[in-house]
Amino acid sequence: MIPTSYPTPQEMARLTARMLLEIKAVHFNAAEPFTLASGLPSPTYIDCRKLISYPRIRSTLMDFLTVTVMRNAGFEAFDNVAGGETAGIPFGAMVAERMALPMSYVRKKPKGYGRNARIEGEMSEGQRVLLVEDLTTDGGSKLSFVDAIRETGATCGHTAVIFYYGIFPETEKTLGDHGVTLHHLCTWWDVLAEARESGAFDDATLEGVEAFLKDPRGWQAARS
Repeated sequence: MIPTSYPTPQEMARLTARMLLEIKAVHFNAAEPFTLASGLPSPTYIDCRKLISYPRIRSTLMDFLTVTVMRNAGFEAFDNVAGGETAGIPFGAMVAERMALPMSYVRKKPKGYGRNARIEGEMSEGQRVLLVEDLTTDGGSKLSFVDAIRETGATCGHTAVIFYYGIFPETEKTLGDHGVTLHHLCTWWDVLAEARESGAFDDATLEGVEAFLKDPRGWQAARS
């Protein structure tokens, strides 16, 4: 079923943050920061992969993501939905099902044998492809997936994620300069607001997280 009528973006952001907190996909620890894939420290960490284990939550969020894309980009804007390896694959499949579109996925790099392909599934020249991922931080990792899609002769001008950090001002410019529009459900600011409202973390932890969100590069530089 293709969803067409859902809450406002603000309410979807609040509910998405609530669901992420409910399944403990959100981790805050300013005293002992996490190490991100970039090697930089962060008092925040989010695990969107956990969502696949919660049927009611994953179904609701995939409805939210589908209707967000259709509202923002158009109801007939795409011919194919591609998930990014690996976290984006299940979400790409669920969005494709809701949009009644073919699904494919994009490897991070060629598999090194056989056809040495980066695109799995059918993708053809001229198709308008929506790239689906679990999250984005600064947008950089999306560019390689977009380029792989475009190498097939297809176009890719949109990417949709459940979670967008929303704290690095260069992100949307990085994607925009590459001809890509970002669609998302919630950010760290939405999660912080809901965490305060629900009392999910103590005040000291939330204050430490807010300090990071206001100046992430400065916070990291002071601890690197």
